Amino acid sequence: MNKNKKVKPIPKFKNEAEEREFWATHDLTDYLNQFQPVKLDLSELKPSTKPITVRLPVSLLVALKILAHKRDVPYQSLLKVFLAERVERETKIWSQPSL
Repeated sequence: MNKNKKVKPIPKFKNEAEEREFWATHDLTDYLNQFQPVKLDLSELKPSTKPITVRLPVSLLVALKILAHKRDVPYQSLLKVFLAERVERETKIWSQPSL
């Protein structure tokens, strides 16, 4: 690999279709210098999730769905918010110095 290879500037595209067409006919290695580090900002990525099974009393599930409907959010999302808030609150209680 030639480290002194001239890197071409990536053109500005009007839309995704134009960009897709461009990359279908051009080699990416002509436009990137693989020897220069690339800055990545991953701060906007969502944390990964894992599905679990939780058995809830039917009345609790119904109440949760009613609350979620009133807030116009999926009940599973509301449950995650409620759990996160409670865990945060409990964590603060545990981390406070005892008097």
